[in-house]
Amino acid sequence: MFAPSQLDVRRFFCATYRKLREQLPLIPMEAIAAEWIEQHPEYHAELADEEAALAAVYSVEDGRTNPFLHLSMHLTISEQQSIDQPHGIAQAIQLLAARRNSLHEAHHAAMECLGEMIWASQRSGLPPDGHQYLDCVSKKATRR
Repeated sequence: MFAPSQLDVRRFFCATYRKLREQLPLIPMEAIAAEWIEQHPEYHAELADEEAALAAVYSVEDGRTNPFLHLSMHLTISEQQSIDQPHGIAQAIQLLAARRNSLHEAHHAAMECLGEMIWASQRSGLPPDGHQYLDCVSKKATRR
């Protein structure tokens, strides 16, 4: 299992952004990341300065969104959709995107569920509950 460090993740996104700007070839994971980077121009300055990105601290108290966490969640949800894991997530995200008229907004809604699942897992010490996550996304997709 691949478990990149925080610095690895930051280097990956900064390098992907550099390659995107320089119109260099991207490997498949970078191509997916580049799509999400393009949809978040508010992160471009941070991604352009790798040295600052590696040293940056993002705390809730400062009110700053961690662009690397946000983009990583987009990648996670994209990967979940592509392999339909947990089973049913691809359809739930598709329905949510149709409901929100935006795949991007569907991802942001699913991120809330993903974050809740991770938080609950960390708090309880139990493995992440994919069924709870899928249920949360499905509810957002079908709620009136």
